[in-house]
Amino acid sequence: MRADNQSLLGGPPRDFILLGVSGRPWLELPLFLVLLVSYILAMLGNIAIILVSRLDTQLHSPMYFFLSHLSFLDLCYTTTTVPQMLVNLGSSRKTISYGGCTVQYAVFHWLGCTECIVLAAMALDRYVAICEPLRYALIMHRPLCKQLMAMAWLSGFGNSLVQVVLTVQLPFCGRQVLDNFFCEVPAMIKLSCANTTVNDATLAVLVAFFVLVPLGLILLSYGFIARAVLRIQSSKARHKAVGTCSSHLAVVSLFYLPAIYMYLQPPASYSQEQGKFISLFYSIITPTLNPFIYTLRNKDVKGALRKLLTKLWQLCR
Repeated sequence: MRADNQSLLGGPPRDFILLGVSGRPWLELPLFLVLLVSYILAMLGNIAIILVSRLDTQLHSPMYFFLSHLSFLDLCYTTTTVPQMLVNLGSSRKTISYGGCTVQYAVFHWLGCTECIVLAAMALDRYVAICEPLRYALIMHRPLCKQLMAMAWLSGFGNSLVQVVLTVQLPFCGRQVLDNFFCEVPAMIKLSCANTTVNDATLAVLVAFFVLVPLGLILLSYGFIARAVLRIQSSKARHKAVGTCSSHLAVVSLFYLPAIYMYLQPPASYSQEQGKFISLFYSIITPTLNPFIYTLRNKDVKGALRKLLTKLWQLCR
């Protein structure tokens, strides 16, 4: 693909070429099938959790209020990236427009930072439920939950806005080949032909803040939870307390470990080859696994799903 004159002068290009697995064309069909199946499962699983959290009165609690927001985030995550990846994997012309690319990394970073705070809010909910059970309803009241979610969405949007403003000012000279499956800020910075010190520093500081501060709060909450669980005399009560936290801990690990590896490494050591597959992991695998992690270990959610499916079956008969 030839570069246009605007690109040669360092202006915004018309299209980006997304290489994906161009070096391994034999991977395209298996990857297409994996992505398609994962996307369908992610959509069905997360929509099911949102529906049962809203429709079943037994799940009208802060825990499931936060879980429904997490599922909505995962829905948006996959929809932002996977359809474009499927189109490119099934086509010989693997491109995305400059505007589409900008929207993709803007929404992706918005959702990512929002999810960091949502996971911290869920850890706070588990802390209050286990360490302050008698005051749970008083502390985790509905207005506070809504305020926490509003803060999460607005903070994520603010971070995304800063990243977009800085990234759209970068010149991209010559042939615009993005060695990734979708547009992401680190890959965009790597592609620019200008000095990106300010972009690298801003990205590092903001991501460190949005990743490490919520992660620190999560670890602190679970430190208090662990101490409280060890003091519980009844093994049944202890097992129940651990069970309510294990799903959340699994989701936190799936989300934070790739994000830390991806964003909190020095720019000089950033590897496009490793980065794009890690991006693929937390953009599709994590949102696909989250609903199953919560449903397989949660009797309330499984019961609500059974009731929902029974009602749907009766309506279809």
